[in-house]
Amino acid sequence: MANGLFDEGLLKNPNSHHIRGISCNVKNCVYHDGDAYCTADKINVGPSYANCCTDTVCATFRQKNI
Repeated sequence: MANGLFDEGLLKNPNSHHIRGISCNVKNCVYHDGDAYCTADKINVGPSYANCCTDTVCATFRQKNI
């Protein structure tokens, strides 16, 4: 079932959601769903002085404890 920014019921964990239109390949992030989606409630990308995509980072990233 789609609901605004988030799609629910599409992931392995029914309590998870992913942000529609945001894909993520960072598998060691706590918000990575195991496929290709971010399950954070929101993401922050910066820094504000970035001039190209290689200057940007996902400030929401949190490393998984493995």
